Amino acid sequence: MLLTKQLLAFRPNKMDWMFATKTFLAGMLALYVSFKLDMKFPLWAIGTVFVIANPYSGMTASKSIYRLLGTLFGAIFAVAVTPYLINTPWLFSFVLASWVAFCLYISLLDRTPRSYVFMLAGYTAVIICFNAVYYIDTISIFDMALGRFLEISIGVVCSAVVSATIFPMHLGPVVKNRVSNTMQDIKKVFDLILSDKEHQDNYTQLLANITRDTSDIHTMAVHLSYEKSKFKGVAKPLQELLHQITMLVSNLVAMSERIKQLDQIDLGYREYLHILHAHVEFFLDDKHPIYEDELNHLPESFVSDFDAIFQNAKPEQQVMLGSLKMDIRHFIQNVRAVKLIWQRIQNGDNTLPEAIAPLTTSYPSLHRDHGVAVRGGVSAFITILISCAFWILSGWKTGFMLAEMAAISACILTALDNPVPALKMFIRANIYAAVIVFIYAYGIFPHVTSFWEMAVVLAPFLMFCLMLYPHPPLAGLGLPLIMGATMGLNIQNRYSLDQIAFFDFSIGTIIGPIISICVVHVVRAMSPDMTAQRMLSMHYKAMQESIWMNYGAAFRIHLRSMLDRIGVLNTKQVQSTQLKVEINNALIESSAVIDLTRLQELSNKLSKESPVVNKISALQQNLDLWFKARSKGQHDLQDFQLILQLLDQIDADVSGIGDEDIRHRIEISVNNIRNSICHYDGADATHDSVLLAGA
Repeated sequence: MLLTKQLLAFRPNKMDWMFATKTFLAGMLALYVSFKLDMKFPLWAIGTVFVIANPYSGMTASKSIYRLLGTLFGAIFAVAVTPYLINTPWLFSFVLASWVAFCLYISLLDRTPRSYVFMLAGYTAVIICFNAVYYIDTISIFDMALGRFLEISIGVVCSAVVSATIFPMHLGPVVKNRVSNTMQDIKKVFDLILSDKEHQDNYTQLLANITRDTSDIHTMAVHLSYEKSKFKGVAKPLQELLHQITMLVSNLVAMSERIKQLDQIDLGYREYLHILHAHVEFFLDDKHPIYEDELNHLPESFVSDFDAIFQNAKPEQQVMLGSLKMDIRHFIQNVRAVKLIWQRIQNGDNTLPEAIAPLTTSYPSLHRDHGVAVRGGVSAFITILISCAFWILSGWKTGFMLAEMAAISACILTALDNPVPALKMFIRANIYAAVIVFIYAYGIFPHVTSFWEMAVVLAPFLMFCLMLYPHPPLAGLGLPLIMGATMGLNIQNRYSLDQIAFFDFSIGTIIGPIISICVVHVVRAMSPDMTAQRMLSMHYKAMQESIWMNYGAAFRIHLRSMLDRIGVLNTKQVQSTQLKVEINNALIESSAVIDLTRLQELSNKLSKESPVVNKISALQQNLDLWFKARSKGQHDLQDFQLILQLLDQIDADVSGIGDEDIRHRIEISVNNIRNSICHYDGADATHDSVLLAGA
């Protein structure tokens, strides 16, 4: 019902018409070239155009290359195993199912656009092998694999030519706007945090949204290497800029927590904080170019402004203000680092400043869920075995289409938390496509005698489906509908349609996805709440790892992964209020994770006989146990109480340290751990309510 309302309300705009027209022309060009070359399966060429279609030329080009690579790997595998296994159907099915499961597992771990290569390599082998079995009397496996690769190459070339020559749309300006908007959002949050307005808890939600946006830009950045805008080739420096932005998120959350602490004690410091805010804002708004040797510059009045804040604050606020001073200083320096990288990118300089330690790794430091990847691979494995068993035991010759569609549908949507609703839409689209194929095959095509007539009669349906692509709610209908109809029509140079084969194929395209739905529902599908719980468990495991890490590039990469995970967490439509609170707390905890490493660093500077060193060691061990328990969903109040007691004892013993700088830093770290990681705000008179809140 909702989809029907969306379709009735759909009104294509100018860009929709332009995209649909370009894609339609590319599809017809691919079909025409395939006809002229007398290819056996022209539908693969036109189908490729529709699969890789995207309004932006960079995305079309990158997906084209990924599709070629995936097809090549799948074809090589099919040619390598088919001659040895074709006479042992059960073993053949097992090997193909294992190959698809492995490829899908790798694909789900790689959260970049290149994951398409691995997924396509999996089900391409299935398509080639199953078609080779069906057409075994007329075509060899090598010719089948070569034909598919050549057909897809034709579709890729035609799509690239049309996309790059007819009103090309580049992704560079879109990325530029997204980066600029993200920086404006960061400035907005900074102003809100330091303003005189009452502290709002939704700051952390806004910051989590920024983290999510950086993950989106990270994905788009990969495509910039495949287009001709001025941002071509800046993927690496742009990804580094995004890594630096995540550090800004950590700074802002830490600031928000310190100011919330300060406000609970007294608001007298706010007047002087407002002066500092104005000076920092003026300093950061400076439009002059930034030079590398100026990265660590601060506003001239920074120290004097903070001296005034310290003098007019309560004694119990001094440690918190010391932490706030450090957070704002790091925020200013990180903002300038981001501006310098962005300044270089816009000037065509793709190198990174030497003063900035790169966080980019050969394999991007993003959140990965091996459990979900395993379950996705297992669901594809089981789906293929069941569908192949049905095909083999039934003796149904056209059952290859059932097994083929089951394999494809088990792969294409597995990245979703719960692919079942989307797969149901996929089945509905296949049913609609079968009706469309019937109308064209028996009502229209008998009267078509030339290529241009065929293009004219196909245009209304294809253009309508293509105009749904740019609209996410409708794309789930448009793509399977156009692919189902294109495959069902099976257009060839010498066109003929077997009525029995038509109905067999139509039944297979519906039953195959039904099998995958049943398996995915049992093995792979998870509610957003369940997914969030799994990710929170991974968050606490990462917190546990950070206790023993030294501050440096490795730690910052680790923190980047933690913040990316929180960005993904905030895309989950969880229903549980408690889970929403825990997701919000996870971002707060990540902002103070640096204090865990700082305690380790500071304890190494003290004598091993110092009572503070022993207390810090005990704290680390208890935090390790506590995070381990939290990762398993356990909340031991006694362990939590012991952690708070150790933090109090470190606070008491640290006064005996002679080095003022070390003492001050330990006090700051202890305060941040108590407040941001243990969520203890000090406002409660008793520990009991704190324990309940923390757990």
